[in-house]
Amino acid sequence: MSNKEINIVKVENDGQRNIFINFAYEHYKDEPNWVPPLRFDVRNTMDKKKNPLYKHVDMEQWLAYKDGELVGRIAGIVNHAHNEFHKDKVGFFGYFECINDKDVSRKLFDKAAEYVKSKGMDTIRGPVNPTTNDECGLLIDAFDKPNVILMPYNFKYYADLIEDYGFTKAKDLYALWIPSTVINLPVMDKLNRISDMILKREDLVVRKVNMKDFKNEVQRVREVYNNAWSDNWGFVPMKEEEFNYIAGNLKMIVDPNFVFFVEKRDTGETIGFSLSLPDTNQAITGLNGKLFPFGIFRYLRQKKNINRLRVIIMGVKHEYQKKGIDAVFYRDTIVEGNRKGVEGAEISWVLEDNMVMMQTVINMSAKIYKTYRIYDKTV
Repeated sequence: MSNKEINIVKVENDGQRNIFINFAYEHYKDEPNWVPPLRFDVRNTMDKKKNPLYKHVDMEQWLAYKDGELVGRIAGIVNHAHNEFHKDKVGFFGYFECINDKDVSRKLFDKAAEYVKSKGMDTIRGPVNPTTNDECGLLIDAFDKPNVILMPYNFKYYADLIEDYGFTKAKDLYALWIPSTVINLPVMDKLNRISDMILKREDLVVRKVNMKDFKNEVQRVREVYNNAWSDNWGFVPMKEEEFNYIAGNLKMIVDPNFVFFVEKRDTGETIGFSLSLPDTNQAITGLNGKLFPFGIFRYLRQKKNINRLRVIIMGVKHEYQKKGIDAVFYRDTIVEGNRKGVEGAEISWVLEDNMVMMQTVINMSAKIYKTYRIYDKTV
């Protein structure tokens, strides 16, 4: 046991919350593959007054000090909407950052576990920051590759700290990479034929998002989202206010060329939706999370050089699944990406046991290139 005293301090004011947020930027300052998220985005996600998520999510945060030096942080989280939907008693931990010291990590996990247990939970799961609709999972490989937009990065030793506390694997989430060169492969010809056949057979039309009708488009997306993913592990249906908040945050970075709707030709019903985002992490690299006062100019310069996508959402309503409609989304995203000079796309994240989607994208020359792990522990 270390001779140095370890103190865990609850975050109770804005000053401590700023310390909580800023710790990550200091902790990773010498790690070139960590892309620092914009600080105001992190702050807004945590803001219990701004973010409607906290109408059904409870969260407490703690800082760890060792001999007076800041050495770690963690959050304990209870998502009541998750437990109502899944009929379970699962709490979460998130925003975990720590030096490579098991004495420190154990005390941090103690706090998070005690918190969720005090709320009536019997399991603690994580990491999620702060829900599965946000950044989640612990990176367990590919530490030599930078994180793309809205995906986490962490040090390799984190798995040792988490598993030391008794956490065990609950589920792996895969990130797959699909290169732009797929456009020149025979598989693309097949994808074109299948897509055209499906659109004709099912009497469907595909279109891009109408940004002038953004509010209504968001509701169409939410309707598909809450239907298509309802059987997925970890899924929590999103309330309108929460969905609007997330959509509003993404609006400034959406490229309409990579947002597709599939609709019934006769009724106009939206039955599927696909969203790929430009990897703006390429543009914020080197800003240390600060856009202002001068980072904005560097961002605007670097934004012109973005050449990666993240395929973040792709879904079809239950009654239209297993008809191959996802082929249309892949085809149009690849074609548009090639037209705009994209070098490739990360498809993330995909549940390890989603074999249908895994096989589909692997057949298109995609490869698993990162693995993120969610852990569980009884409390």
